[in-house]
Amino acid sequence: MQYLFLFMFDSPVQIALVVGVIVLIFGAGKLPQLAKSLGQSRKAFKEGMREAEEDERAEQEKLAAPAPQISQMSDEALMEEMRRRAASKEA
Repeated sequence: MQYLFLFMFDSPVQIALVVGVIVLIFGAGKLPQLAKSLGQSRKAFKEGMREAEEDERAEQEKLAAPAPQISQMSDEALMEEMRRRAASKEA
């Protein structure tokens, strides 16, 4: 789809015409504000993607961590683990 857009404009005249129409629609004063808001949106989107990737990576690391063996746990630690697992299933 992106390549289709590139082939729509065969000459610099067409590109200049499109830019001229955009200036007429939005006005020369609004274009910097529009560009700024697009840049902020792009930055927020990239930050959200980065956070999602970090959350996914942390979740995978958490799942990959080996569970402690029951025979190696104290009674208190075993009870705490049982409470934690029960709470996570309820949520």
